[in-house]
Amino acid sequence: MSGATAGDFIWVPGASGIAHEAGSLLREFYAQGVETEYKGDVDLVTVADRTAEKLIRQRLGEVFPDHGIYGEEGTRERLDGEFRWYVDPLDGTTNFAHGFPQFCVSLGLEHRAPGIRPEEDGALVAAVIYDPLRDELFAAEKGCGAQLNGKPLRVSRVGELAEALVSTGFPSRKRHQNPNIHFYQEFTLRSHGVRRAGSAALDLAYVAAGRMEAFWEFNLNPWDTAAGILLVEEAGGRVTDFSGRRYRLASDEVLASNGRIHDQLLSLFGDMFAGRNLSPIPSPAEWAEARKAAGR
Repeated sequence: MSGATAGDFIWVPGASGIAHEAGSLLREFYAQGVETEYKGDVDLVTVADRTAEKLIRQRLGEVFPDHGIYGEEGTRERLDGEFRWYVDPLDGTTNFAHGFPQFCVSLGLEHRAPGIRPEEDGALVAAVIYDPLRDELFAAEKGCGAQLNGKPLRVSRVGELAEALVSTGFPSRKRHQNPNIHFYQEFTLRSHGVRRAGSAALDLAYVAAGRMEAFWEFNLNPWDTAAGILLVEEAGGRVTDFSGRRYRLASDEVLASNGRIHDQLLSLFGDMFAGRNLSPIPSPAEWAEARKAAGR
C-alpha cells in the first residue's frame, strides 16, 4: 500500500470534514447526557443518533450531491446512483448511552459500476472513522493506503495467534440466539486476550492501526463494516468470512486480521464449527489446581 498524502485522496477530505462536524455534535450530547429510547430488548437509540444522521445526511447531500446514502437510522436516498455512502452516525450507541467512552462516526463509500446487479457488492473506495473523544480520524481510499490523523497506518506484524490481541462483539438484543460466547471461550484460551469494547467500526480501525491483530463478529450490517473493511485492507490486512471466502456487505460473518494470523483463525473456526480439537472448560477444582501449579 502506498503512503498517500491528503492530496491523493478524492473523497476523504470532504467526508472527514463531515465526520468532524458529526463528532463535535456527539461530544456535546455526550457531555450533557441524552434521553435514551428503547426500541427493543436493550437496543438503545438516542437523540444523538438521529441528530447526527440528519446532519450527515444534509452535509453529504451538499458535498456529494450525486451520491446515495444508506444510514443506520433509516436514511435511504439516491440508492440507484453510482456511489453510495454507508453511514453509522454513532457506532457504539450502548456505550454512549452509558457514558462509556468508546464510540465513533463511520462513513464508508461504495462504488457501484453501471450494470452491477442489485445483489452484488460494488468496490469499497473510501472510508472515514472518527473517534471524537480521542480526536482520532482513521481514513483510507482504495489503492492509496490508510491513515490515522494524516500518518500512514499498517497492521501489526504479530504472526502467532497465541501472541495476538483479538476483539469481538455481541448483539445488544437476542443474545441468547447468538453463538458467539462459545467462540469467545475458545479464542480466550488460545490468544493473548480478547477485547469486547462495543464498537465494531473502532475494532476494525484498531486492527488497521496494529493495536489489535484480529476482529470477528456475527450478523453485522453494512454501515457497521464498510469503512472498517477498507481500512484493514488498505493497511495491509485481510478480510473474509469464517470460511475464508471474500467478505460481502450482506455477509453474516466478518473476520478481519493483520493477514499473518488469518489462516490460524480460519483453522480455529473450522475446528469449532466441526466440533474438533476444542478445549474443555476446566472445573473450579481444575482451575484452582492450575493456578496453584503456576504459582498464582
